[in-house]
Amino acid sequence: MTIPAHIAETVVDPRAYANWERSHEAFAWLRKNAPLDVAEIEGFDPFWVVSKHADILNIEKQNDLFHNEDRSATLTTIEADQKVRAMMGGSPNLLRSLVQMDNPDHMQYRRLTQAWFMPQNLRKLEDRVREIARGFIDRMADKGTECDFAKDVAFLYPLHVIMEVLGVPEIDEPRMLKLTQELFGAQDPEVNRSGESVSDTDAGISNIMETVTDFMTYFTAMTEDRRKNPREDVASVIANGAVYGQPLGHLEAMSYYIIAATAGHDTTSGTTAGALWALAENQDQFRKLKDDLSLIPSMIEESIRWETPVKHFMRTATDDTEIAGKKISKGDWLYLAYPSGNRDEDVFDDPYTFNIERSPNKHVAFGYGAHVCLGQHLARMEMRVLWEELLPRLESVELNGTPTRVQANFVSGPKSIPIKFKMN
Repeated sequence: MTIPAHIAETVVDPRAYANWERSHEAFAWLRKNAPLDVAEIEGFDPFWVVSKHADILNIEKQNDLFHNEDRSATLTTIEADQKVRAMMGGSPNLLRSLVQMDNPDHMQYRRLTQAWFMPQNLRKLEDRVREIARGFIDRMADKGTECDFAKDVAFLYPLHVIMEVLGVPEIDEPRMLKLTQELFGAQDPEVNRSGESVSDTDAGISNIMETVTDFMTYFTAMTEDRRKNPREDVASVIANGAVYGQPLGHLEAMSYYIIAATAGHDTTSGTTAGALWALAENQDQFRKLKDDLSLIPSMIEESIRWETPVKHFMRTATDDTEIAGKKISKGDWLYLAYPSGNRDEDVFDDPYTFNIERSPNKHVAFGYGAHVCLGQHLARMEMRVLWEELLPRLESVELNGTPTRVQANFVSGPKSIPIKFKMN
């Protein structure tokens, strides 16, 4: 069956992700009535909406059958797709990062930096990450009893960590934060480059292109520097790396930097901000966590499930196949709805309750299979360290106004979380 128009339109509407109730109601309806069916929306090619946890996992396990690179890896309009292909010599993707690659390239490029993000290497970074976390907690304490937790702590702490890992100097962090927010928040008039609502494709694409160009200008200069003066940082790995015995191509190198410099902090920021928002609204959970800090790891997993900062990725079927009894044809486009998978009643008891003791918690927020998030161990470590340092000092916290979320249907999270707090 075709998904009813109002449900399909909610799935793609950036504003529905700024207003959680709308997107979660649409996904709940889909899981119950049309768990794997086709959305036909004016201006878009038809696509399957995959709303069930089991089906998302099934597709993510089969990387040869469901590709990332053949069509756009994120949902896009027909018009935007045509414009990108015209600009990119036929490619549907503006960037060529790990997200837009299939094997064998995906494996080869992933190997370049994989060691940097493995737990054994991250252990060497933990003392420095703890020092950074304490610095931001001290700054929060200096604000007295009120702050915007998203803007004052959650956005800045993971940004500082990944920029140190990458090798970007601290003076350039505000620029990197602004460019990241413009890229992921391109649909949000308060965040995007133009400062206006973007309804027309030309404006949306040109905003994103300008942001990508600014990133590339910055990282081209960084590449030249690291080739002359390599250091112990990820930028040096990318600048001097080789794949198939050849240096990285310009697009591939720039895309690598951009994915590390954006996804490397924005998703962690959103999850951290969302966790404090949930704790402020669920005082019983906050007190339980304060009384037993051994619950921090399970609280983190719950906050990742709860927030699910990456809302979707697209996959393209490389052959005729069947999923959940539905016949998928070669070339079909599939929308993996991660927030829906993470509220699936067949997998999670009471999925709309924030439960820091939830176990098991098999969320799909980091993806699965070959494309599982490269930075997941760094993200967990950053969050664990922050909560280990903050919770013993945070005596109380409550909302001090209405929090807001970014309007975006790809990557989005809290925009502002005003809080009142007491710290010792």
